[in-house]
This record gives sequence, structure tokens and C-alpha cells, in this order.
Amino acid sequence: MRRSIIKKIARAVIIVQLIAMATSCKDYLNIDDYFDDEFNIDEAFNNTRNMEAYMWGAAAEFNDEAKTIRSNYTPGPMATDEAFNGLTGGGSTNIYYGMDFATGNITPTKLGGLNQWGKYYIIIRKCNLILQNLERPADMTTIDRQRIEGYTRFIRAYAYYNILVDYGPPILVGDEVLNTNESMEYYDRPRATYDEAMDYTCGELEKAAQLMPADVGLLNFGRPTKGAALALVARLRLIHASPLYNGGAAARSYFGNWTRKTDGVHYVSQQYDETRWAVAAAAAKRVMDMGQYRLYTVPADEKTPVLPANVTSDLDFYKPYPSGASGIDAFRSYSDIFTGESVAAINPEIIWGKSAPYINSDLNQGALPPTLGGWGRFCVTQKVVDAYLMDDGRTIQEARGDTYFEQVSDLPVGGTFNDLFIEQTKNFSGYPLNAGVFKMYANREMRFYASVGFNEAVWQALSSTTLYNHTAKYYFQDLDGRGGVSASSPNYPITGYVIKKWVHPYDAKNGTGARQLPKFYAMIRYAEILLSYAEAINNLTGSHTVELDKPYTLSRDIDEIKNAFNVVRYRAGLPGLSASQLASQTEVQKQIERERMIEFLWENRRFYDVRRWGIYEETEREPIMGMNPDGAIKEAYYRRVIPGTSSFLTREVNKRANWVPLPQDELRNLPSVDQNPGYN
Repeated sequence: MRRSIIKKIARAVIIVQLIAMATSCKDYLNIDDYFDDEFNIDEAFNNTRNMEAYMWGAAAEFNDEAKTIRSNYTPGPMATDEAFNGLTGGGSTNIYYGMDFATGNITPTKLGGLNQWGKYYIIIRKCNLILQNLERPADMTTIDRQRIEGYTRFIRAYAYYNILVDYGPPILVGDEVLNTNESMEYYDRPRATYDEAMDYTCGELEKAAQLMPADVGLLNFGRPTKGAALALVARLRLIHASPLYNGGAAARSYFGNWTRKTDGVHYVSQQYDETRWAVAAAAAKRVMDMGQYRLYTVPADEKTPVLPANVTSDLDFYKPYPSGASGIDAFRSYSDIFTGESVAAINPEIIWGKSAPYINSDLNQGALPPTLGGWGRFCVTQKVVDAYLMDDGRTIQEARGDTYFEQVSDLPVGGTFNDLFIEQTKNFSGYPLNAGVFKMYANREMRFYASVGFNEAVWQALSSTTLYNHTAKYYFQDLDGRGGVSASSPNYPITGYVIKKWVHPYDAKNGTGARQLPKFYAMIRYAEILLSYAEAINNLTGSHTVELDKPYTLSRDIDEIKNAFNVVRYRAGLPGLSASQLASQTEVQKQIERERMIEFLWENRRFYDVRRWGIYEETEREPIMGMNPDGAIKEAYYRRVIPGTSSFLTREVNKRANWVPLPQDELRNLPSVDQNPGYN
């Protein structure tokens, strides 16, 4: 058992500094080894300033939410079908723990960076200490007390939120501050059921929202607001309503035999409850009704491409945004959110976000080509590329042989392989699409160009006067291809695609004058609220009234689905749902699943979405594919292949991968605690 040794310090100001800075890696049991909160508690909580410093010190113990890829705290994109890299797994040395999770190398005794359970309980205990001592500071005003209570409840609820989504049901300790140096029996208590944990966490977020500010201003960007609390409630309620956690076949398949050893109760309900969808819809609608958030857009200008002609599936498509897709620049409206071009602190779409230097130092490092000083190995899969629609809203299957070309057979009679490449350079919205690019990548929706780096795509790197407008070529023998780097290096795009979503046209890592714009990471965006609302009401078969801040009466209203869903599509420059699609609950769900995959690419939503929908095994059994990195010529490179690395070949599909396992040490000391299914 490791012990934090905190020296006794006489002066209160030094104590407060230590409180704010201290971190710990103790687990739930090691209460006596936490930071000595009781020691000199009078100094820690004797005034408002010290208490607030202690509160933000607790919040600082959360991991950087942007770090979903490297040294990550959550399985994240690398544990899904949307991301991949050529490094092998291994658990003890691999820094991509999402890859370890996908290959079955994460176990109760080998968690790597995913061993976060104990940290969340440190945060919870610190929050409980604050709540227990809220009346102590003599100088605290009622306004200060309400604000600190609101933030503290949010921080505590956010710790439970992280446990709930990554580990499943937590141990709920309520407001209790566990004593130190008690017998083991004192600490032993069972996990809550999923329903109990969901209701408690959402209830605490509701209480926090009543006390938190609606806005924190520019100087405090990164702090949560009332909107952040309510948006997290909407996210959690949607998860709670979804098939895996709401009875039915998926819940029975995953959790039918998982019961609590102390009383035999199912951890996850086996009875379907449609009212959960109504609650989820009401929670999302409440955020929409705040009137504080909207999708970010950039007005169209002379560089904006015209909308594709002859779209008849959506009669509103050519109307001005937000009633249609006209009048905005779809590429910049999406891209600017992530690249640092828009000011995140005043971006009306970012409900909760933060500054994220990690994106430049690691995520973009992993995306940039080796020629530009990057690693070139943070890959997007072919499945993702295929999911992007054509610019007129058709799928690649629907447009094949018309505006989508991948094989000679797609061309008119007499066409040759050389006809599968763009003949003239195009430039739209400041994005250059070179002549010579494979036609598979032509005529696609704007989010594709904003998000994916493909073979012969241009990396503008405009801040560098020596390396700007670099065309990354991933053919085997080229400098950015597999044979262009060291034979043992993983620094090439093993699928032929990399994530380009956070790279600004001015970003460069080397070359004269190279610099990068500051980056930001959105924990939750308004686009998610809109799509969550559409999904929730799409699953209603009757009318339901839900009481939140006011009564919400909800049913499967086609106009409500259309308005919430279509505005996301219009922002991307795409037509919305057709009348025939809207008439089918199944088809709307299918479109929502595609839309969330694309809209939130690499934003840490896919991992949770495929699980809550109960389709994780189906999606993960599809082989990861990409272009052929061993292809030295175009005919060989542009061939769909399965990556030939141990990282792929050892990927496993197992129901236990729904959640991260609890640490084995926890179970040894707490006999009432059950392990997650499949890890026993």
C-alpha cells in the first residue's frame, strides 16, 4: 500500500497550495492514506478563498478530457471501429490503452492508464468534505456558499458520471465522509444498481444546475455551467433509455445473469420502460429551450461551393440556413469548431469545453505526415470514410457510377484506371483538392474534408515558409509512406487515412516560422443535444408528460424529429431526412447512428454509442479495413485490405468489453463488491 506523506505545515497559505496541487493514486479503500484532509482542517476551511481553492484542487484531479488517445484515461476512439494505429498492444508498455482494451489486454490486474476508479473516489471524498464544512468559513456569503455548493455537487456528480460510463454501477457513498483507520467491515458495501446510480448522478447534476452560473465569461472558460450540468443529464438519460440498459434482448444478453450477490437484484433492469425515452427527450428539450446554444456557422462567401443541384429528397434543402442549407459555408462551419479558428469561449455550440494543449502536442502530432514532423499513424478506418455521404446526400452505394468512382467498373464503358483520378485542382472554402486525387474522395460532404487526411491530400502548413502546401503521399516508397520511414517504425498511416479534424491550415510543426493555433476540446456540443432529442422522441410510441423545470409532453412528432436532425445535416451542407425516412422509426434510427458516427468522429462518443445501442458486437466483428500501405503504385495502393499487424489480428469481440473491469485489489478487500460481467 503506497502512502502519501504530507508533512505538517504551520502556515495556512502553504496548506492551501498543497491541497490545490496534491494528487493521489490510492484506491477506494485507502481512506487513511488520502491527503490528510482532517489535518489542519481549520486552516483549509477557515475562509472562503481556501475552501474554493480546495474545491478547484479536487476538480484538477480529473484527467484532461482531450487525452482520449495517448496515455488515455478512457477506452476512447482507439477501442472502436473509428480509429486505429499500427503499434502493437501489450498493456505494460503500450501507451494506447484503448488499443489494449480492444485486444483484450486490459484485465482486473493490468489496467494501465484505465486504472482510474480510485482517483474518482478521492475526488468524491474531497467533495464530501467540502459539503460537510460549508458552514465553517465565517466570511462566506450566501451567494458564495450556493456557488461553491453547486460546483462541488457538479464535481462529485462528474466523478460518478465517469465511473458510471466506464466502469458501470459505482459504490454510492452519498454525503458520507468515510472515517480513517476503521476495520475492513466498515468500508465494505455493495455497488448500486445501474438505475440507482443513474438516478443519483442525474439528481446531483440537477441540484448542481440550480446553483451554478449560466455563464462563466471569457476568463473562466473551462469551468462548467448550468448548461453543462443539464447537458450531462440529457446524455445520461439517453444512455439510460437505450436498449442495452433498458430491458429487451440486448439487456438480457449482456446482463441477464448479472445479479448483486448481497440481495440477488439485477444490476441492470430486465424490464423495458418507454418512459425513459420521454425523460431523455425532455432533458434534451430543456437544454434546447434555454435559448443559450446554437450550432456554430460561418456565412457563405465567394469561396463557398454552390450546393449540389437536383436534390429532390428534401424540399427545404435550398432554403436559407437554418431552414435549409443555403447561405453558410459548410466546410468552415464544421472545421472551425475544432481547428482553433473559432474562439471557443464564445462559440455558441460548445456547452462545455476547455483549453487543450494536448491536441497540438500529441493528437495532431500523431496525424501530421512524417515529412512535416508528425507521426502519421493516428488512423481513421475505411468504414468511417465509407460512412461519409456524397455532397448531395446520397450514400456511396447510391452514387456509385454517377458521382462516386472507386473501380474501373464504376466508369463509363471504355474507362481506364487512369480515369479514376481527379483531372483538375479544385479549391473550396480555402481547402485545396489537388488534381491526381483518387475519385473515391471527390464530391464528398464537407465534414469529410474537414476531418480526414487521405493519400495525396494537401497539408497546408501555412505558417511555415519552407514546408507549406505539402502533399502527403502514402504510397510505399514515398517519404510519408511505409517504406519512406524506418523499416521498424509505425509512423505511417496503416489504413491510408489519418485524423485531420483538429489541424488548422496554418498549423506546422517544423520548417521556418512554424507555429500552431491554440486548440480547445468540447466535452459536449449542442449538436449532440439536437441528435439526442431526435433519437429519444423517435423511440416513443405513445404520449408522455415529464416534469422537469416545467411539464414536457412528448410523442413521436415527425416535425420535431425533422427540425432537430435536419439542422445538423444542413450545417454540413447536406439535405435532411426525406418524408419516407421520417415515416420509419427504423430508418430514422439508422440515419441517427450514421450521423453520430460522422458528426462526433474521434470525440469519444462512438465507444458509448455502439454499446448503448446494443450493436457493439455487430460493429466490431466487421473487419477493420483501409487502403494498401504496401502498394508502391496506384493500382496496388488503392485496394481495400485488412491491416496486417498484430494490433488488428489480436482484436477481440467480447461482451465483457462493455465496461472496464474493476481493479482486482478492490475486490479482494471489499467482499460485497461484484466484478463486471465477464471478468470473473
